[in-house]
Amino acid sequence: MSSNFGRRGLLAAAALLPGAAMPARPALAQAGRVLRVVPHGNLALLDPIVTTTSMTNGHAYHVFDVLFALDSQYQPRPQMAAGHTVSADRLSWEITLRPGLRFHDGEPVLARDCAASLNRWAARDSTGQMIAGISEEPWSAADDRTIRLRLKRPFPRLLFALAKAGAMTPFMMPERLARTSPNTPLTEMVGSGPFRFLKDEFVTGTRAAYARFEGYVPRDEPSSYFAGGKHVHFDRIEWHIIPDGTTAAAAITRGEMDWWEAVAPDVVPLLRRSRGVTVDTADALGYVSFIRFNHLIPPFNNLALRRALMLAINQADYMQAANGEHARWQSCMAMYPCGAPQVNEIGKAFMPATPDLARARDAIRAAGYAGERVVILNPTDYPTLAPLGEVSADLMKRLGFNVDLQAMDQGTVLQRRLSKAPLDAGGWNMFHTWAHGLGMRDPLLNVFIQGQGESGWPGWYSDPKLQQLVEDWTYANEAVQSQRLMDAIQIQAFEGLPIIPLGQWYGIAAYRSNLQGVIPATNALPWNVRRV
Repeated sequence: MSSNFGRRGLLAAAALLPGAAMPARPALAQAGRVLRVVPHGNLALLDPIVTTTSMTNGHAYHVFDVLFALDSQYQPRPQMAAGHTVSADRLSWEITLRPGLRFHDGEPVLARDCAASLNRWAARDSTGQMIAGISEEPWSAADDRTIRLRLKRPFPRLLFALAKAGAMTPFMMPERLARTSPNTPLTEMVGSGPFRFLKDEFVTGTRAAYARFEGYVPRDEPSSYFAGGKHVHFDRIEWHIIPDGTTAAAAITRGEMDWWEAVAPDVVPLLRRSRGVTVDTADALGYVSFIRFNHLIPPFNNLALRRALMLAINQADYMQAANGEHARWQSCMAMYPCGAPQVNEIGKAFMPATPDLARARDAIRAAGYAGERVVILNPTDYPTLAPLGEVSADLMKRLGFNVDLQAMDQGTVLQRRLSKAPLDAGGWNMFHTWAHGLGMRDPLLNVFIQGQGESGWPGWYSDPKLQQLVEDWTYANEAVQSQRLMDAIQIQAFEGLPIIPLGQWYGIAAYRSNLQGVIPATNALPWNVRRV
């Protein structure tokens, strides 16, 4: 457990008593029209196309909008789109925009803006790359309101790809921004979403602020998860970064804050007893924690060494350290979230039910490990991540690894993990992270296990056979065939170990009981929420 969230018992209780140390009250002119949120971590990067981090994705849903979005049944529904048509041969697609859409700078949303946005997304996202690989030409505009795509072969999951959430969501932005290299993070935030980003108030590690976009026109139908009418009832949203759990608990209890995205498990019992506070599971699919290796440099470019480490992994050690005794978590020996459709725990045939350190040490020696330094990137400002690195560092030292656990903030981790350099030039060997089950629930979405090599997700795992299986699953029409391929993909991933799964956990959110319309989700989705 990290020092920020590891204080238990009396310390947690003391923070909730009158007189406990608190950050200064925000100076709010009209507090009733301001929603104050404690997000689950620091907002380090603003561009949702250059990173898969959940904080950036949640920020982007305030600022940007999407063509299609997932409803509560995980089905794609039109959002910015008025509708779409597809030819009889399923090769030609046209998506029509809703009339009257505008960006925050007052410019109309045109099809060419969306086409450029989709092409930028497709250069980074694995699903987008797959679509681009079978396209006659890049996404284009037939006219001001019609986006066009011509395929070489049908892509049956196209709408699901456009509605993907959780990571690498295809957000729409002005063409002038979308023309930026997908490897260059944007700092200017202009979208057509329900809120404008207040750049002058942004201080990473401290706060971010958003103002209601008066030009946003919500859809008529009721809201359903990420889809439907996004009705805004606040003039302003403020994110206050409070990494210490006891301080955040005091803030939510006293009404200094309205919503805490990810409650520290230590203070859950106290919050459940607090008047005026509602405590609830943040999302039904939960999160999957895992180790990610750098597959380009020694020593974990050695498959035998990755397999040897897995012999010593005890998921309960990681889950208890990062999530505590009051959080909901479970062992999940799968490359997908347990409980999602078609997901079997294939990993039970690969991961030991009881860790065997002696066997792991023998396997490490047999793999040829010669004492090379192992650099673990560890973010100290993410309470659900820092303990994972600490558990691995302790375990690996006991196994005989030469461990260099490097503490840093998450923003630095996000930058460092992009480096393909050797260790003596700022490189790395492994980091720990988690992903929302929504973004890992099927082979097409799960970028973390795909084998695209140097064009893939940081760690750059390469496995052409796995990629072929993902493609086969994408085009499979029969449920029986789809299930067979889902299992085959997991088997291939456990054979090659792009990641080692560490368990599945379910975030706990807390918000003031006078908030209505809260949507259970990874991030604090700002639409439809009102204070009564």
